[in-house]
Amino acid sequence: MKFSYPPGATPIDPDEAQGLMPPHITLQRELNEWEQNNILEGMQWATPRRRKDLLSDRFIRDLHTHMFNRTWTWAGQFRKSDKNIGVEWTRIPEGIRNLCDDAKHWIANSTYPKIELAVRFHHKLVSIHPFPNGNGRHSRLMADFIVEALGEGQFTWGSTDLTLATGERQRYLKALKDADGGNIQPLIDFACT
Repeated sequence: MKFSYPPGATPIDPDEAQGLMPPHITLQRELNEWEQNNILEGMQWATPRRRKDLLSDRFIRDLHTHMFNRTWTWAGQFRKSDKNIGVEWTRIPEGIRNLCDDAKHWIANSTYPKIELAVRFHHKLVSIHPFPNGNGRHSRLMADFIVEALGEGQFTWGSTDLTLATGERQRYLKALKDADGGNIQPLIDFACT
């Protein structure tokens, strides 16, 4: 299969590409549709399981597993190569532990408003980029679960499919870059529109 990527997407390396499970998929649109159905199954798995361990390495990996377990053999496994984004792959476990600990501290001390807290978690999780693929979709779902657990509604994330090369995807990527530079407000605005 020849993979095509929208701007800002993380390319899959050849070893990771070998992990594609459904043999009938030959086109990118087929892969996108298959992954979306798998993600919906992951959301169904996660809905009754969201509890105190939401902010844990185990839940983060389990959610990714259930979002991509019918698509990729490496679903739920931290990446083992460096990418065009993210921390060095050997630092992923430490980064995830620190992020979960930080988020627990933010909640316990009301460091940020609830919506901002969930968006900051999303931004940091995307910055770590723990998995070979699916990091944006996974981290947005994690942020949704966190904001719901804090008593707020789900985010809209621009109300569009962010896997496609659209103006909304560009707006999202720019908001992430703004957050990289310390300005989280555009990402909060995007999450809520």
